Amino acid sequence: MAQGETSSDARQLDSAAFTGLAEFRLALRQFLAFGEATTSANGVTSQQYQAMLVIKASEQHSVSIKQLAEQMLVAHNGAVQMVDRLVESGLVERSAAPGDRRRVLIGLSRRGDALVNRLAATMLPELRKHKPLLARSLQLLEDI
Repeated sequence: MAQGETSSDARQLDSAAFTGLAEFRLALRQFLAFGEATTSANGVTSQQYQAMLVIKASEQHSVSIKQLAEQMLVAHNGAVQMVDRLVESGLVERSAAPGDRRRVLIGLSRRGDALVNRLAATMLPELRKHKPLLARSLQLLEDI
């Protein structure tokens, strides 16, 4: 499709669809902007916070680099670099996997666990604040 052309699907969208999409985007951006400011004020990037969330949410509270990369939607080498920075900051620790010492697992340090708990406790009320706009936008998009 050439630039400037629209697909037949795009021409069929009504104003409610565009309103829903715009409101959903607004709610996400507002939440993400809050998250970026909050994580930065706590000395980490939003991506580092997301990595710590992945670790904290995992069943064993530890993940492999491969699992982290998949959950973060980043390349393996990007996950390695992120983990290196988190280790240097004292927020995560590497350890050998039980039963396979060649496999490395990433877990939160005490400091990292305290930080992710504090950040999550700050983020949750902010996310709830955007619930009405998110719900309304998803409702507008439900029947499309």
